[in-house]
Amino acid sequence: MCSANRTAPPMPSTIDFKLGEIILVQFPKTDNDSSIKRPAVVLLDTGDEDVVLARITTHPVRGKGDLAVEDWKECGLLAESTIRLSKIATLSKTLINRKLGKLTEKNDRALRQLYLTLLD
Repeated sequence: MCSANRTAPPMPSTIDFKLGEIILVQFPKTDNDSSIKRPAVVLLDTGDEDVVLARITTHPVRGKGDLAVEDWKECGLLAESTIRLSKIATLSKTLINRKLGKLTEKNDRALRQLYLTLLD
């Protein structure tokens, strides 16, 4: 296991990510002046140098854009987690530290359903 003090080299922009993959990334805070290393789920990767992500938090579900991650251990997460579809960002792949895991099939279906519901 990696030491908490070590920093992984950034992911090259040539790596393609799939919907539902969970990654560790420098996610920007809403003030745009700072960022925090946190897990996020991949929503879209069109093959260029950017990826569209939704942040993952350990805070409980708070609104209609949140999805509790069931089977969070199987997904590669360290604690009970919530995907915040209301907190989406397009980020450079160079901000990604590493892959953590992937949503289970059940979580993947729930994410897709919630996303479609939010678009209505």
